[in-house]
Amino acid sequence: MSLSVLLGGARSGKSSAAQALAHALGRPVTYIATATPGDEEMAERIDRHRRERPAEWATVEEPLQLGDALAQVADGDTVLIDCLTLWLSNMMGAGDSEPTILTAAAKTAALAARRQGATIAVTNEVGLGIVPANPLAREFRDLAGRVNRVWVEHSDRTGLVIAGRIMPLVESSDWKESSQ
Repeated sequence: MSLSVLLGGARSGKSSAAQALAHALGRPVTYIATATPGDEEMAERIDRHRRERPAEWATVEEPLQLGDALAQVADGDTVLIDCLTLWLSNMMGAGDSEPTILTAAAKTAALAARRQGATIAVTNEVGLGIVPANPLAREFRDLAGRVNRVWVEHSDRTGLVIAGRIMPLVESSDWKESSQ
């Protein structure tokens, strides 16, 4: 059917927007959660996200093997992945290299794009701020940009979420044609 990618900053409303899109499709939804409760504050965030999801949605908690989790969902169901940035963080924390991460991202995005049901992936846009002060933060920022590009290259629709509003993003070739 389609792969949609929603990018946005912290607290931009991207998870809520993704949930609304998934709900509107009227199909069974599987929510693939990538977050891990590393501290009390994160555990509270995860709990809040659980409470905000409809009770009838299936939830799969998978911090690392995103492709395996996606492959287990019925092909016609809607999938909501929240979020790619936390998945990346988990992969980096597990010691995975950039080539390993980018290969996994490409394989999983291609799988998502081939599904009969819709897949909606949520991710953070972390490259719009200042240059981070330390090498690990710069590596994360750069790799997040690369992972996002891989997913967007496979997507049918991409939107930037700002203040709860989705702004559709278009191909650069579409931009050139529409601006003339």
